[in-house]
Amino acid sequence: MNMFHNELAQAIEHKLLSMGTTGFWIVLLCTFTITSTSLGASSNNRDISAKYVSGDNPDEAEGFEFLQTYDKRASQECYLSVLSNWAYATNLTEENKQNLLERSLVYAEFQKEAWKNATSFAWKQFKNPSTRRLFKFLSILGTAALPTEKLKELNEISASMEDTYSTSKICPYSLQVVITDESENLDDDKSSSEEENCTLSLEPDITRILKKSQNYDELAYVWKAWRDSSGKKIRKRYERFVELSNDAARLNGFADMGEMWRESYESDTFLEDLENLWKQLLPLYENLHAYVRRKLISKYGNDKIRPDGPIPAHLLGNMWAQDWAGVQEFTEPYPGKPSLDVTPQMVEQNMTALDMFNISEEFFSSLGLKEMPPPFWEHSVIEKPTDREIVCHASAWDFCNGKDYRIKQCTDITMQDLITVHHEMGHIEYYLQYADQPSLFREGANPGFHEAVGDVLALSVSTPKHLKAISLLNEIADDPEGDINYLYSIALDKISFLPFGYLMDLWRWGIFSGNTSVEEMNTKWWELRLKYQGVCPPVKRTEEDFDPGAKYHIPGNTPYIRYFVSFVIQFQFHKALCEAAGHEGPLYKCDIYQSKEAGKLLSQVLQLGSSKPWTEAMKIMTGGKTNKMDAAPIIEYFDPLIQWLKEQNKNYTLGWTSNDPTICP
Repeated sequence: MNMFHNELAQAIEHKLLSMGTTGFWIVLLCTFTITSTSLGASSNNRDISAKYVSGDNPDEAEGFEFLQTYDKRASQECYLSVLSNWAYATNLTEENKQNLLERSLVYAEFQKEAWKNATSFAWKQFKNPSTRRLFKFLSILGTAALPTEKLKELNEISASMEDTYSTSKICPYSLQVVITDESENLDDDKSSSEEENCTLSLEPDITRILKKSQNYDELAYVWKAWRDSSGKKIRKRYERFVELSNDAARLNGFADMGEMWRESYESDTFLEDLENLWKQLLPLYENLHAYVRRKLISKYGNDKIRPDGPIPAHLLGNMWAQDWAGVQEFTEPYPGKPSLDVTPQMVEQNMTALDMFNISEEFFSSLGLKEMPPPFWEHSVIEKPTDREIVCHASAWDFCNGKDYRIKQCTDITMQDLITVHHEMGHIEYYLQYADQPSLFREGANPGFHEAVGDVLALSVSTPKHLKAISLLNEIADDPEGDINYLYSIALDKISFLPFGYLMDLWRWGIFSGNTSVEEMNTKWWELRLKYQGVCPPVKRTEEDFDPGAKYHIPGNTPYIRYFVSFVIQFQFHKALCEAAGHEGPLYKCDIYQSKEAGKLLSQVLQLGSSKPWTEAMKIMTGGKTNKMDAAPIIEYFDPLIQWLKEQNKNYTLGWTSNDPTICP
């Protein structure tokens, strides 16, 4: 396309996208006409991997008509599918599970039909890049490629694993004071009345215990009991789940499901890029680890933790040791400064879950972004019901019709959950921003982009300046010691998470590829936990256990590398948005609240959905400075803390050693 045609197409696109999805199809038709006129019968083929199936029908106009028809029906079918998923996730009954499984099979049949029609076109020869991209997405069928019986089995296993996880309960520590490596269940002589008291669920009961208790044995008991109740029970089902998932991946032209997942990042160097990012960030993590370990030794004793060893995973205030905010109170660098955990103020003000969601929406609207539509407030579940079991893991939902968006969250009145509210509402904002795209483009630029949106706003929300502005902080410690306390509190959330966010899918990719055998799944898990996180289990783990399954995203089958990507790129986003807002000073003091310029830039990126490769979205966000993931902004953000930690750790060991990853030394 010559320069005139290119400029004309862009002008048409800019004008008509405001018309919604209809506008997109007019844009596509106009650009199709332009490219047909200017290029004639020229083939101009793109070299796309053979795994993307293409047929022999060269009629691009017919392909365009097919895409329009598909888009309307896809939205309808997707709505019915999501509706059945929502019904089950918010009410875990057998009837809802069966309805979900039946609807899953119906949706799979629709996908198969669409795939068959789409792959009859010689779409790799089509001239319009948006048309080619839409067909490329349609040419991957996913798990619907499985034969009906295998697909039915896969869906049943998935629902069963999620059901087990979501309904798992444990007994109070008071009913089982003594914990040993051999103790599996309640002693036989426990009375039935005691067993009836075994009703502690992960949210909020167990989570609160892990945050508040400082009893080493109680924490070890809760840690083990949860894994016995959840992950251990799904191991055999997960082994079959892997087999069926890989069958589906191979039917789509991929070596295994891990390769198929990674394809969404559209990068030949993705694995190498991840490892390079981790190497950049490792020194910061090692210094945080060494400092926290020393504080934990002071509290629990060097008979529990070696000064050059890993940290027992149950002592970090979180079931998976994925964030360490729970140890902030007794590890804070400068005690006596105003606390940055505003949970007490939230409780004192009698804040409700609804208040927390209103605070979050007001932040988005202050940037000129979209408010939550009425169905959001009508249908969201923001508190744990008392009359039924639900999947408590917080999640945001797009019902595919451009109207209905919801959040499901068992909200607790804590600062951590206030941040989670912003995270989940960030997903909803992304949905709202790209709602006018065709259904195939209603996704994040890559999965990490979607996770980053709410978190990048939370970086502003958590600043002392902002917390004071919304009346949750009375006093700001605006001095170097206060700054270190603040950065430390953010590091306990962000930096502590990085290795966990990285290793989750390293483990899973190894299972999918066969590089890790099913006979060593749990051992390999703890090898990775030791290597990357420097944590260890408080009680001996064996292949009778299945500790990865005690984390929702394993039974829930949610790819996890997106979170590692998000924790890197959200700081790139933060830096770019702060520059747009005209912020001056250290990056960690930036609050983009009420900046319409920052909101305009963010909206520009979010509206793209997945219509362009994520590298183009990154280039827009950074003002053309880069189209890659870059750890430099996160290092810049934490630089004062990095220097402080290095000074604190001068005479102490960085890193950790252990001869056996399956038990703390």
